[in-house]
Amino acid sequence: MPTDHRRIAAVVVTFNRLEMVQDLITVLVDVPDLDEVLVVDNASTDGTGEWLASLGDPRVHGRTLDRNSGGAGGFHDGLEWAVERGADLVWLMDDDGTPEPGCLATLMSQTDGLDFWGPVVVDRDDPERLVFPIRLPGGTRVVHAMADVRRAATAGLIRDIVIPFNGVLVTRELVERIGLPRAEFFIWGDDHEYRLRAERAGARIATVVDAVVRHPSVGALGTPMAFGRTTYNDTPSDLKHYCMARNNLVNLREYGGPLHALAFVAKTLWFYTFTRRDSSRIRLSIGAWHDALRGDFTGHERFLR
Repeated sequence: MPTDHRRIAAVVVTFNRLEMVQDLITVLVDVPDLDEVLVVDNASTDGTGEWLASLGDPRVHGRTLDRNSGGAGGFHDGLEWAVERGADLVWLMDDDGTPEPGCLATLMSQTDGLDFWGPVVVDRDDPERLVFPIRLPGGTRVVHAMADVRRAATAGLIRDIVIPFNGVLVTRELVERIGLPRAEFFIWGDDHEYRLRAERAGARIATVVDAVVRHPSVGALGTPMAFGRTTYNDTPSDLKHYCMARNNLVNLREYGGPLHALAFVAKTLWFYTFTRRDSSRIRLSIGAWHDALRGDFTGHERFLR
């Protein structure tokens, strides 16, 4: 059992997935040593807000936003809310992941010396496969199977990598040091930016290989391109593509430098010129990059329904 007595709050961000969030809350209220559950509802229209308002469990609190602020805005508000309520550790998660029994206890067994750490995220229907592959530190190797994750671990950890925001723990001290997730990103890249910011600040980061969150499969994360030498995150959603193009450029300029940003631009142009010809996607990408360079984070709003 965990011996850490710091106050722990779970923050769940949800949007129009009432059944999923109901199932997740049912799991979380039975987790030992979890002090409270804070649910941020992104202005859902499926009855989520009404259901949250009807709850009688004193450990579960809901907050329905007046507009959809995306995952980025939801985690920004939820993390701020948890810290305001006195949480020493915040357990961040989307509504579609489910921690396995003992997940929090396993994470808490590794608190010494860590600021930002989390579980592996596996396929709900095939728990030996990762939903979000892990690029091992110190090289280019990406692993997709739990067997490879276990072999790569040292003392139960893979240091310097974590998959936010899927069951990760973050300390109050780190939040006070680096601030909150970038709400203006709306979706895509906000979690990665937060990890990069934590890394830049010297945070101690790790994945705990025996802590597990199950998650629905998201399919292949990338379409092969450039004669199979790399992949590109193509999506049929204009909203997702716009946010990916804008936010990736911001992150790459800030944390990688101009050459990395230019490489991303070139990769996108190659993909939609040669791999999957689509002039409308090129125009959308150029508009997103223009907004990124201007610091305009309102462009995604035209895609919202």
